[in-house]
Amino acid sequence: MRHIALPVGSLLLFLVLWQLLAASGTWSETLVPSPAKVWDAFVDVSTTHDGVRGYNGTTLVEHLGISLRRIALGAGIGIAAGVVFGLLMGTVGWVRSLFEPWITFLRTLPPLAYFSLLIIWLGINEEPKVTLLAVAAFPPVAVSTTAAVAAVPKSLIEAARALGASRWDVVRDVVVPSALPETLTGVRLAVGVAYSSLVAAELVNGLPGIGGMVKDAANYNNTPVVVVGIIAIGVSGLIIDGLLLRLERTVVPWRGRT
Repeated sequence: MRHIALPVGSLLLFLVLWQLLAASGTWSETLVPSPAKVWDAFVDVSTTHDGVRGYNGTTLVEHLGISLRRIALGAGIGIAAGVVFGLLMGTVGWVRSLFEPWITFLRTLPPLAYFSLLIIWLGINEEPKVTLLAVAAFPPVAVSTTAAVAAVPKSLIEAARALGASRWDVVRDVVVPSALPETLTGVRLAVGVAYSSLVAAELVNGLPGIGGMVKDAANYNNTPVVVVGIIAIGVSGLIIDGLLLRLERTVVPWRGRT
């Protein structure tokens, strides 16, 4: 009951404080809309009202679905590349020396720093958005996989080789299972970074898309729709992180146990 009561209680407390702040009149409703106005905006962007379908002709679920497809494609590419590079850098010393500084350099760059360059190179359609999300998701997985592979106990590798295992057998049967828990943690971090880069990815030609909806609503000071979009991004992010956590517990059930 505690695991349910605490989150629900904190949510109710947040809504009460939000309502009190909105009703106090300290700020205008343009800056701090009440929960009721945000709920009305949620209903408006989720249905057809006054002959208008959703926001800009697209419902909230459709906006979110398009953005999730972009994240799935972009983050999927970045995660796959990160795992491959992490395995290579963790097992081959010269590969790590060659690529690790570049990955660190890329990891420290904010998405907006290179998004304009991607638009110049790739145009304003889907390519720069997917590329931005892939580039954002790549470093966390590469770094975590590299560290996990480098931390595999040497005794396990030597024992496998003593039993006649080839280099590929060692990687497949020893290195990958040992590195998998940290790699999955890197995947969760990568998806979070991709989510945090979503609005940046949809700054240009982002409609339809939840980040594009937030950006367009902000241009017109439509704060309730902005809040609806932020909540939709956050809630969907929580759900996806929960699914990834469940996957991690299923794939590596021994983690955290002695």
